[in-house]
Amino acid sequence: MLLADPAYRAAMECKPRLVPRLRQRSGRGRAGRAMTALVLASGILTTSISGEVVTVRHTEGVVHGFLVLRTLDGKALADGDLIQTARGTTVTSRLVFRFKDGSVHDETAVFSQRRHFRLLTDHLVQKGPTFPKPLDMSIDVAKGEVVVRYADDDGKEKIETEHLQLDADLANGLILTLLKNVRPDAPPKSVTFVVATPKPQLVKLEVGVAGRERFSTGGAARTATHYVLEVDIGGLKGLIAPLVGKQPPDSHVWILGGKAPAFVKSEQPFYMGGPVWRIELVSPAWPRSAGSNPQ
Repeated sequence: MLLADPAYRAAMECKPRLVPRLRQRSGRGRAGRAMTALVLASGILTTSISGEVVTVRHTEGVVHGFLVLRTLDGKALADGDLIQTARGTTVTSRLVFRFKDGSVHDETAVFSQRRHFRLLTDHLVQKGPTFPKPLDMSIDVAKGEVVVRYADDDGKEKIETEHLQLDADLANGLILTLLKNVRPDAPPKSVTFVVATPKPQLVKLEVGVAGRERFSTGGAARTATHYVLEVDIGGLKGLIAPLVGKQPPDSHVWILGGKAPAFVKSEQPFYMGGPVWRIELVSPAWPRSAGSNPQ
């Protein structure tokens, strides 16, 4: 759900031919020398990507939450449900958004919560006119396999299968759960995340705290921790992305702390080239009956 942006396609698909081209221009002024220095520095960067696992501080259970997806200026786009069940130490969490135009964003994550949260499988489906290209991505952590089904520019179905090193910190489908369990004064420095560009790619999400922000429910004042997730593509691709203006936008999540932490809202893009949207909690609306209408 989180972190789908054209930056991934542009940065991930950089060809080796870019390196000699940059070097060829390196003698042309200070900017060229700086670019060459970055390219040379990339040679010492490791290609491995790993983050930190999150300890289970609050076990997950049965949940059915009502959500709404909005633009940043408040326009409602879709109604959502977060449906979660638990059996033993295994939890199945499904997040579904149904758009007014019939489009669907549907992600189901299965994870374990034995001491640390660990993703087992994740399945993301995006389809309908809201999404420029339909997407179906499946992750099987035990097999280290990611399968992406998508339609190319001619509308033909394509399948990309990659075998990746999927570590215990993989966070697809788990971002909200993980942030409810971290300590605001000591969040993990990063977690890993699989994105479809459409070829599956493993990136790092650097986790930071922007501060604490006040909000209210009814007449009660409350405070939420504002987390920021920044994509670190890594290697030469990551160095090139900000230079050419292709760095993906940050994602933001607000969590209410305390003995029973709760999700408050989040802001992130949903698909490549798409705008940043906001997820918020919503309360049920009841029709007014004749008896409840005072005369």
